[in-house]
Amino acid sequence: MAKKDSKTTHVSETPATQWLKAQGVAFTGLPYDYVEHGGTAHSAASLGLDEHTVVKTLVMQDQDAKPLIVLMHGDCKVSTKALARQIGAKSVEPCTPEVANRHSGYLVGGTSPFGTRKTMPVYIESSILELPRIAINGGRRGFLVQIEPQVCVRLLGATPVQCALAE
Repeated sequence: MAKKDSKTTHVSETPATQWLKAQGVAFTGLPYDYVEHGGTAHSAASLGLDEHTVVKTLVMQDQDAKPLIVLMHGDCKVSTKALARQIGAKSVEPCTPEVANRHSGYLVGGTSPFGTRKTMPVYIESSILELPRIAINGGRRGFLVQIEPQVCVRLLGATPVQCALAE
């Protein structure tokens, strides 16, 4: 029996990776050791990436409790006021973890914008689109996929917005 290379970890398919493959998207899987509340700082450090290129997937809702997804740099926060103004909503707030899980079909910490349970509008911080490649959740805690950011616009219909706040 061949000895397993410790650098290669097999990660089983997720709805996100199945969706990406079905769309013909080239991606690189990046498994890492998940830490509760470690956030993008932990995943970036674990993988040797700049946290600015690690994109978090946030499930939020408007004043009518309609869900939406915001893609934001790992080292930034979302200005909900700026976002609401740009998308024509009265207000936007993060969903509770339970509500986010229900809308996306993923556990918080493993939320991917790809292969979600419900189709939701997607908004992407415009400066993310200037990056050559991003690392974004692949549908499981401790697993990112590296892709070209334009995939989010082309296949998810993500609308560019400017709502980043430095953390």
